[in-house]
Amino acid sequence: MRKRLSLVLAATVALALSPAVPSAASSAASSGAPVDLDALFVGAHPDDEAFSLSTLGQWNEDHRVRTGVVTVTRGEGGGNAVGPEEGPALGLLRESEERTAVGKAGVGEVFNLDDVDFYYTVSAPLTDQIWGADTLEKVVRVVRQTRPEVILTMDPAPSPGNHGNHQQAARLAVQAFYAAADPKVFPEQITREGLRPFAPARLLLGGGRGTSQNGPACASTFRPNNPAQNVYGVWGGRASQAQGRTWAAIEREAQRAYASQGWAVFPDVPSDPAQLGCDFFTQVDSRVPFPEPGSAAAAAPTAILDGALTRANGTVPLGTLFGLRTSTFDVRPGTPFTVKVSATAPSREPLGRSSVTLGVPAGWQVSGSGELGRLSAGRAGTATFTVTPTTGTPATAAGTGRARVSATLTTERGRGYTDRQVEVSPPVRAGQQLLPQVAQYEKWTSEVGVPQLRGIVTPVLTLPSGGSRQVGVVVTNVSDAARSGTVRVDLPAGFTADRAEAPYQGLAAGASTTVPFTVTNSDPSLKTSNQGGDYAYTISVDGAVVSRPALELVPTAAVPQATPTVDGVAGDGEYPGPALDISRLWEGTACSSAADCSGTARLAWHDDTLYLLVQVQDDVLGTRLAAADCKRHWRTDSVEVTLDPRGTSENTSTTFKTAVLPATVEGPPCFLRDADNRQGPGEQTAPGMRVASKVASGGYTVEMSIPLELLPGSVDPDHLGLNILVYDSDTQDKTGQTRIGWSTWGGVQGDPYRWGVAALTGYRPPADRPVPDPVIPDTALSSLDSPQSLEQAVRVHVPLAGGPAAMESDSGRAVSAVAGQDGVKVRLRANAAGKAHLFVRDAQGTAGSRVVTVPREGVTTVTVPLTRALAGNPAVVAGWEAPGGGTTASQVKVR
Repeated sequence: MRKRLSLVLAATVALALSPAVPSAASSAASSGAPVDLDALFVGAHPDDEAFSLSTLGQWNEDHRVRTGVVTVTRGEGGGNAVGPEEGPALGLLRESEERTAVGKAGVGEVFNLDDVDFYYTVSAPLTDQIWGADTLEKVVRVVRQTRPEVILTMDPAPSPGNHGNHQQAARLAVQAFYAAADPKVFPEQITREGLRPFAPARLLLGGGRGTSQNGPACASTFRPNNPAQNVYGVWGGRASQAQGRTWAAIEREAQRAYASQGWAVFPDVPSDPAQLGCDFFTQVDSRVPFPEPGSAAAAAPTAILDGALTRANGTVPLGTLFGLRTSTFDVRPGTPFTVKVSATAPSREPLGRSSVTLGVPAGWQVSGSGELGRLSAGRAGTATFTVTPTTGTPATAAGTGRARVSATLTTERGRGYTDRQVEVSPPVRAGQQLLPQVAQYEKWTSEVGVPQLRGIVTPVLTLPSGGSRQVGVVVTNVSDAARSGTVRVDLPAGFTADRAEAPYQGLAAGASTTVPFTVTNSDPSLKTSNQGGDYAYTISVDGAVVSRPALELVPTAAVPQATPTVDGVAGDGEYPGPALDISRLWEGTACSSAADCSGTARLAWHDDTLYLLVQVQDDVLGTRLAAADCKRHWRTDSVEVTLDPRGTSENTSTTFKTAVLPATVEGPPCFLRDADNRQGPGEQTAPGMRVASKVASGGYTVEMSIPLELLPGSVDPDHLGLNILVYDSDTQDKTGQTRIGWSTWGGVQGDPYRWGVAALTGYRPPADRPVPDPVIPDTALSSLDSPQSLEQAVRVHVPLAGGPAAMESDSGRAVSAVAGQDGVKVRLRANAAGKAHLFVRDAQGTAGSRVVTVPREGVTTVTVPLTRALAGNPAVVAGWEAPGGGTTASQVKVR
């Protein structure tokens, strides 16, 4: 039987989409001991956990692992392929989809934090700004309330195309792993709310960078790009005993529950288990022993649970803490560093005589005793070692500079293993200057104390085809004495620099300096974008290669001056410049032919207006949306134009993005702005912009004029960021299949630095055009208006939205409910003034709702009108909003 391990440090939308599950008692409330979870997944939106459900389902069925899901937003900013709902109504729909999906893997609890889901962005800093500083507090509160041994989350790095919301959710999970254990972090949760610090046992990110084979050996054959990482796989080809299908098939069925996101059309997974792969997870940290890399236990489905929730044969008892810390992450050949290894026996079980041995790369020297003495129940022991890396070529992870330092614990009750990464550095490091979001991420890894997560993103800088830019090489002295030397760049064919090498002089210990090089793309015939536009080169310091960054070529265009007529027709001489190829695939299924999807674009400018004519070949047109539904343009055929006034934006909040649908239900085209400085219907957000289209057999033409005064800021006529993207749908279900464009990379619609560069020859912008503050969607569904969230709060005794429970003196609850002719009469008992959110629920869902302000303490009777006759098992679920902060939830049967 699986054992539990508790690691505690001493120190208004009334839409129902699933039936209520009234409690057995006539009344119940959210007060009580919170649910004790085994694992917790932290994501940003409904569906973020959807590719881990095979694993969560196996754990639940085989080991009774109870998992919860934290969802920071309800995904109100996403699309809707099944109806007109948006905003809070869409949030309620997506919450219901998520609860249905995760339920197929045995996951019963979804904790929505009620943060706003705005448009697609790849910026974690923008996400952090919009969500606010209280989101970490909410995640920490949920961890302290539910006490999960294992935390799973997403990729925190600004990897190309990685959603900024996903990055930020992962960063919150990583921070919460440490913060929840620290009584000095959010101390009022402990002193006022009665929570206790809690230290989860293991922390892992979803996914793994590396390669593997499909089939039952997918875990054991995984080869990480960084061999010092611990990556675990759980095979989806195992069959569920209860359901008689592979867990991959069950996961796919769960994913189809996200119909609003177009996932209902996902194809079946292969029926042959040998063609199915693993869910992979990369470990960030562990406070307990875990399976040794390369062992059979490390490839088992329980590898992530071992030491935290399950005990492998021959290992130490559950409850044993085992950890390793190094005095520095950056180590240098020939320079000693300290390693401390600590072990603590379970609170009720001794380990007996114990010792540790240290494992280091071949040639490294180790000194120090590993004897821990006898570890009685609850007793800790520490061993300190001095490690000196070899002065020759270190045995590090190939190409990464990473090495593994490990410790093995031997006791009378079993063995344990742990390890930690270090990075072997020369005395002087050098690397290409980082993009702003990458630099911010690297700073975050340092501030949180997770240097093992740095360096995940390959440094890249974009360069206009045929153009030049300054590339800074950042040189850092990691030695303990001042250094001088030479930096060299070796560029690939087709690129030149103003100098091959340059000196750095008198660089103090611990200091950094930037050495500039001017790099030119001397061969403009080289491929751009994702057709081959990544060009790696090397940076050397004092003759040794220390970094391998890349330059990314983006396409360029010279925009001539002309005066087109916006009528959807390419008139003679209207666009004298060459046509731009916008047929490159950037996401989705490749076009089967040029007739399936391809296109060209032409541009011109006149006075203070930019003109574009886009001609698209498309043999099957997607769904025609109503003009009133002219939004979320990726659901059907559309053309998107993105403009970054000076080509320097970190995210799209300081850009202009517009999309044109060539046809609507009513016939004419429509246009909108999306995911930029100001979103909404085109007539409101882009006054003065004009569009026209011509739809014919085999394709369509879209023409538009964009007053440049609409852009947030003055245009740099030599460096206007520009992209032209085509969304292609060949179905009538409001789902797109293919995305093509001009400057093409995954996630490029949110990545201004990867857009192409346009030069408006002769254009002179007005001076000092203002940059208005961005308009960001700020409406999210409140959990008080979600009957499913209220029912969960009653069931698991966890307050709503990651917030605190209302103080008893401020609380209120429903105490009885009686059905009548005009509705359901509900008696409320309040200890103070507040607001009650009431829902009448039955086996078919919500039959009525009402929000009532209660002006004073006492008993109040209100009637909730019904929208239909009651079905079986009716109940009233009530959310209470205290004026001083905090919530409670309650539920009563309807008599």
